[in-house]
Parts: sequence; structure tokens; C-alpha cells
Amino acid sequence: MADYDEPISDTEKARIVSNFILHSPPGEFNEVFNDVRIILDNDKLLKGGAAESFSKHNKEQFVPARADGLEDACLVTEHGDIGGGRFLDPRSQKSFKFDHLRKEASEVQGASVDDGAESYRSALDKAWKNYVKEHFPDGSSTVSFFGLCFCGELAIGADRMFLSATDLSSN
Repeated sequence: MADYDEPISDTEKARIVSNFILHSPPGEFNEVFNDVRIILDNDKLLKGGAAESFSKHNKEQFVPARADGLEDACLVTEHGDIGGGRFLDPRSQKSFKFDHLRKEASEVQGASVDDGAESYRSALDKAWKNYVKEHFPDGSSTVSFFGLCFCGELAIGADRMFLSATDLSSN
């Protein structure tokens, strides 16, 4: 760590800001972002050096995304990340581009899903959605299957299925 009279490099500033962003409490991203923006006083460095932390934070916090063309809010997670800044909404069978700083979904388009697993995913999604609605009235849910293997029986494991729910009252 630098002594107090030595300037901190831009790389170190970006690392520090990224850590603040990554460790911001659920629902407090905007407050933390605004605070570090004032402290850093360099928007170019903030957006360029900490952009990856915005994405990581949103995926870890299951931020809900809403856009025209999506049936319901879809949770932004690492499991729905299909690359290129796009995320899959398995319920509507569409993908969307997500701006992690503005928390806005856009460019909704059709997406292919695993037809063999869709009936199972859809049934589980319906049950999970009802559960979330009953226990978290302002919540959202997403159910996705990945790498499902049909070997005579349905095998569901932690590496093949992802369930998540979030209470929107804190976001």
C-alpha cells in the first residue's frame, strides 16, 4: 500500500472502487456507486475500470430485468448469461441485452431453448413462480435447466438446475 504522501495509481483506484461496488449491500448499489463516484471524481476511470464489477455484482444479487417482450421480470444471473452482454429468459424463450450500470434490458429477441427439457423446466417454473408469488408478493423468479441428461430417468443436480428468487422490495 502506498504511503500517504504517494499518489495512488489509476489501476489501484479502480481496484478499490471495484471492491466497494462488489461488496455493496443488496439494494444499495446506486448509493455506493454515487458515493465512490464523488470520491473518485473521474467518471471515465470509474466506468472503464470498474465495469466488470457492475456485471458481477448484478449477477450475484439476482437483479431483476424488465423489458417489452419479456413475460415477467427475469433475473440476471451467471446462469442466464449467454455472452455478449446478453441474458436468456427461459420463460419467454427470449434473450435480451442488459446494461449493468443503468439496470436496463433492451434488444429483446427470440432465443432457442432445450426443447427436450422445456416441459420439465416449465412445470417447475410454474410451481416455483406460485411459491414466490405467495411468499414474496413483489418477488421475481427464474428457473433454468443446463446440461440436463435423459438417461431413463430425470436427473437433476446442482450443476444441472438453477433456482433463484429475489424479493424486489430491497432492490
